[in-house]
Amino acid sequence: MTDPALPAIGAAMPIALLPVYRDWLIEADRDLEIQDFFRIDALEDWSGLAAEAKRQLDGWRGRLGIHGPFWGFTIASHDADVRALVIRRMLKGLEVCEGLGATQMVIHSPYTTWDFNNLDYTPGARDAVVERAHQTLGAVVKRAEETGVTLVIENIEDKDPRDRLALARSFDSPAVKVSLDTGHAFYAQVSTGGAAVDYHVAVAGEMLDHVHVQDADGHADRHWAPGEGTIPWRAVFTALARLETKPRLVLELRDNSRIPAGAAHLVGLGLVR
Repeated sequence: MTDPALPAIGAAMPIALLPVYRDWLIEADRDLEIQDFFRIDALEDWSGLAAEAKRQLDGWRGRLGIHGPFWGFTIASHDADVRALVIRRMLKGLEVCEGLGATQMVIHSPYTTWDFNNLDYTPGARDAVVERAHQTLGAVVKRAEETGVTLVIENIEDKDPRDRLALARSFDSPAVKVSLDTGHAFYAQVSTGGAAVDYHVAVAGEMLDHVHVQDADGHADRHWAPGEGTIPWRAVFTALARLETKPRLVLELRDNSRIPAGAAHLVGLGLVR
């Protein structure tokens, strides 16, 4: 029998797959991240999709989040016109959260591999990234506080998890925390010399509020099911178990038909239920 004290693994998926995984989600009120709304068409015309999601999730009492918009921009753009667009997109994402009853929105880190080697070369560059992020997200964070939504900043190219953590803390708000994508961290570790995946957990500590669980080989952003790559899952979940808080754990796979296999692999390792 699975230990009820273990964390329940959830998943990220589009609304169209909720009928497929509805019973699985409900059986343990698993964490769910809806992924339709990073698409601009869905974001701009969200009400019908949200109504369908709420219908499918009747009876489910888990923690609900969405993946916010990210295509084509950074939250720390140098261009004021781009920042204005990002603000509109992010506020629209929070509108979707309010309509759905979601309490978390994933957004992308602005830090790149280039940044790791160059931010400290140019005087003031590191502080300037934070300032531009505040210019972009200031009103968004205020709105998130008002609506009870937490923005979680996900690592993308980040080599050093401390950069993203410092950015999140700079807002001094309970509405801004960090997310860990295990496959992104493993890519950064193997291909660019970044920190180990479990180090991302240890460094973030209680600021870690969300985890994209995906396996990889360190060469590319595979989004394989756990067990199909080479991420050391025991080390990752040992680090997670040390946290006082319990971040949301969602499988984020390229092939969503592999959700059961990925969950079963982690269950078989005695890491989740």
